[in-house]
Amino acid sequence: MGTQPQSMSRWPLSGREGELETFTTVWADRRCQGVVIHGPAGVGKSRLAEECLARAVRQGWKGRRATASAAAAAVPLGAIAHLIPPGVDLSNPLEGFAAVATELAGPQRDRLAIWVDDLHLLDAASAVLLRQLIDARVVRLIATVRTGEPIGEAVEALTRPDGMHRIDLTAFDPQQAQTALETALGGPVGRGTLHELYTASGGNALYLHELVLGALASGALASDGSIWELTGDRPVGTPRLTELVQARLADAGSTARPVLELLALAGPVSLADTQQAASLDLLTDLEQAGLIRVATSRRRTTVHLAHPLYGEVLRESIPALRRRAVLLQQADRTQAHSARRRDDALHVAAWQLAATGTADPALLVRAAALARHAHDYQQTVALLQALPHEMRTTMTRLLLGSALQELGRPEQAEATLAEADAHAMGETEKLIAVFARALTLASSRAKTAEALGVIQSAMNAVTSPGGREQLQVLEGSMLVEGGQPIQGLERLKALKTDVQEVSDVNIWLLGAFTTAMGLAVCGRTAEAEAWAERTYSQHLAVAERAIIPHPAALQSAMVLARSEAGQLGRARLVGENAYAALTEVGAPVAQAWLGFFLAWTEWLAGHPTAAHRWCAEAAAIARSHQIMSPLPLVLAMSAATAVLQDDTAMAEAALAEQADYPFIGYFAGAERIGEAWLLATRGQLAKARDVLGQAARSARESGHTNVEALLLTDIARLGGATEVQDRLAELAEQSDGAWAPARARLVAALAAEDPDQLLAVSSELEEIGADLLAAEAATQAATLWKRAGQTRRSAAAAQQAQSCADRCQGANTPLLISAEPAASLTAREREVALLAAAGTSSKEIAQILHLSVRTIDNHLQHAYSKLGVTTRRELARTLGTTSARPPNAAGSAR
Repeated sequence: MGTQPQSMSRWPLSGREGELETFTTVWADRRCQGVVIHGPAGVGKSRLAEECLARAVRQGWKGRRATASAAAAAVPLGAIAHLIPPGVDLSNPLEGFAAVATELAGPQRDRLAIWVDDLHLLDAASAVLLRQLIDARVVRLIATVRTGEPIGEAVEALTRPDGMHRIDLTAFDPQQAQTALETALGGPVGRGTLHELYTASGGNALYLHELVLGALASGALASDGSIWELTGDRPVGTPRLTELVQARLADAGSTARPVLELLALAGPVSLADTQQAASLDLLTDLEQAGLIRVATSRRRTTVHLAHPLYGEVLRESIPALRRRAVLLQQADRTQAHSARRRDDALHVAAWQLAATGTADPALLVRAAALARHAHDYQQTVALLQALPHEMRTTMTRLLLGSALQELGRPEQAEATLAEADAHAMGETEKLIAVFARALTLASSRAKTAEALGVIQSAMNAVTSPGGREQLQVLEGSMLVEGGQPIQGLERLKALKTDVQEVSDVNIWLLGAFTTAMGLAVCGRTAEAEAWAERTYSQHLAVAERAIIPHPAALQSAMVLARSEAGQLGRARLVGENAYAALTEVGAPVAQAWLGFFLAWTEWLAGHPTAAHRWCAEAAAIARSHQIMSPLPLVLAMSAATAVLQDDTAMAEAALAEQADYPFIGYFAGAERIGEAWLLATRGQLAKARDVLGQAARSARESGHTNVEALLLTDIARLGGATEVQDRLAELAEQSDGAWAPARARLVAALAAEDPDQLLAVSSELEEIGADLLAAEAATQAATLWKRAGQTRRSAAAAQQAQSCADRCQGANTPLLISAEPAASLTAREREVALLAAAGTSSKEIAQILHLSVRTIDNHLQHAYSKLGVTTRRELARTLGTTSARPPNAAGSAR
């Protein structure tokens, strides 16, 4: 569902907290005469000054405002005439200014704060008067000054004294932009969307505001209730934004137009080529005016437009024939230099294509390879689709197909790759084609069986021992991705450890990556981490020959290996860095899967808000790019995280959508985690344990040791510790890393109801970073000690539990019910009470627990008596749960 922010009429000041605190501190100093905010156009000087004035008013100052302008500057005192008390005679400035000071102060000696916007445009008379008023301590000044603008002597004298504090305001950095956007929109913003908006605006607060307004108005920026995402290819601005940029460019004059057009169409351009369109003096003026910037790398100096929006606006206004002439002239200049730089072929082909709709075929192929290596998939597709059909080869089809996959066009990608497969000549081309097809079918379209079929068909064409070994590696990878890690790892045993020893680097990279992924889910985390590190480092060495989009795309293996080893902080760090890199280049398949593994890491940590955000991001990317494979897992995790945040409606919606997508089998059992936790939040703990038990069996049968251990632990958390403790002890023997033994000890302590063990394992889990499990263990220790009358020990355990729970982002689980009310309840009374608190009738509870209604009512009355309540609403409040509507069988059944 789409939502709209409450208001975007005023840009929030989120992201400027540091500057506001500086103002507050300075303003409190009795020696302060004022604050002057300096910065380039559009960075939010006026908005900050407005809030500074509001803060001063809240502290008892009377606020007044003036706006300087070129028109007002033509009249002495024009900008502040409305501040001068009526009747004051200014014919004698010395006496008149003193009278103004007396009148403004008044008999009460009111403190005045005057905000002057665009102080650099203030006329000299106004500046002199303000200086006298400040010296007389009648007013304090809050002012804005645009960086780089000329300032008259009188204005400069006004801002120079020691009592006048300066704040330099710059464009937002990415974190500040994110804070401002999420405050304005009222919810999380996808990292890809943040990157697009930040890049387009350059961090300029005014431009960012207008881009968001335009995107909201056009529907290009929308929320599904969890996260805000751009639905178009790029942000859409407003007419006002265009006018602002046009006005900025108009300051350069008509003589600068040719060079600005050249940079807009072909930039960045070498300084030597730029001087063909403008003199060095003009370029110097443009640089000083902030319209262009000059960069030097090694021995090459290039010229760029200073802001990406300048190019957008300029390109819209250039006539077609003029555009053609500029592009072809620049292509000719570059070719005249023999196009000697590595990326010259890409630029020349792109310019020729944009100008004429065609280019030299050999140049198109070279340029497409360069674009693909630079992860510019849009450009890759544009260049290769311009290639005449009869001149396409297997390799150009493979390049095109892989780029189409990355752009979220899986059906076109599969059709193109199938064509490449059909035209493959020899084993080398056949292997590359089969690799690309299998990867697209499995990773994007959740068609692992079809991918395995493609591999089997290739056995007829690939007969050499080396070729068949490559197919075996590919088959092993597909088996791991398809949910058969044990069988897949068996096929992958033959994989060499050095990419330099193989003929096809892409099949090796996929095999190494899936080896790490398979080992991680089988509980062999040390080996998994070693393979993940090997895969990433060796990808860097062969990146130019790799079809896999980016080395960061392989970091999912490291995130999973480290999180399953109990290194949650290290997993989070590498995952977030990798995701940032993928956002830069745009690799949606890798992003969607990495988003899930980061959500899994946060789920293990017990941070449902962070996990839900990663789920929302992964789901949005997967939907928009038609990447079906990760969606069942992402939506299951989304439902579970929503439950822990008491949002059952969102959980139900996620589970309803989950049913629309096929499950490939990887992470078997985890696809039911949302269903189980939704049952648990409704108080149906026995039913939730049944679902988790079925899921755990599925995980065990397919070899997903990590998922089985987590699901069994959840059974214990929902009251079934005695049922699963033996199996978890077995898994602790079979698995390495910190998780397996910690889980086994937690469940054993829950089964034994041993508070000492519970508190010890709480500390162990906290060390891992598993804050929620640590909080639950300590809470149960507090409950048991409370029941035993050990008040001090209970209080200490409760304090430890609270310390951990404070990091759990408001998570709500049955084991976190406070020790005070729950201590006196038996296990059965507690289960009945939770169901009743969720709004379930006694008859329904009896059916769920297979007991008589009379027995249920007896348990419920005992719970009421022990807790001192008389209604189910009071029961829910006392137990710290949220009362929910009666369970919906259709919504909770598989």
